[in-house]
Amino acid sequence: MKRILKSIAFALSAARLTPHLIALLTTDRRGLVNADIDRWKAIYMNERDIARIPAFVRLMTTYPEYRNLFYHRIGWIGKLVSPLCRPMNTLFISTESIGPGLFIQHGFATIIAAKSIGSNCWINQQVTIGFSNARDCPTIGDNVTIYAGAKLIGATFIGNNSKVGANAVVLKNVPANSTVVGVPARIVRREGNRVDEELC
Repeated sequence: MKRILKSIAFALSAARLTPHLIALLTTDRRGLVNADIDRWKAIYMNERDIARIPAFVRLMTTYPEYRNLFYHRIGWIGKLVSPLCRPMNTLFISTESIGPGLFIQHGFATIIAAKSIGSNCWINQQVTIGFSNARDCPTIGDNVTIYAGAKLIGATFIGNNSKVGANAVVLKNVPANSTVVGVPARIVRREGNRVDEELC
């Protein structure tokens, strides 16, 4: 019985998402959207071989953070269809250039206002990525992980494959393949080795 009810709910959600499915199939940013779907389903769904359309419906139905990302990807059409499937109202994305495969976990009270974000990045809840003045905001490389509560402010660059620890405050550049923690952030791991270095 539970399985039948779940199937009915899924079918109803798919019907509600008809305009979203049309947007998905017609957007000129389909490659980026498909990369996002693949990343999210690899993280959240045990059935890795599930097709993209059912995965998309499940993501839109279950994860409001994904909705915010999808609406951001498809631009003004996202604003038109968002009342049918509400986005998370405390997650703000105002970065124009976002590479494929961005994953946002939880997303509560999160502001993403970077100059650009590379491929396959991971951002947790209560993160602030923002401006120090009218123009200066961070640039984030590929495969960067930003843990809960971290703050990245100003014209900083976060190098590829780096990790920003929970509640860290980053005001200077982070080299590639590094882990930074603390207030202000310090490098505690670089190229797989334990270190204790100030950011430059």
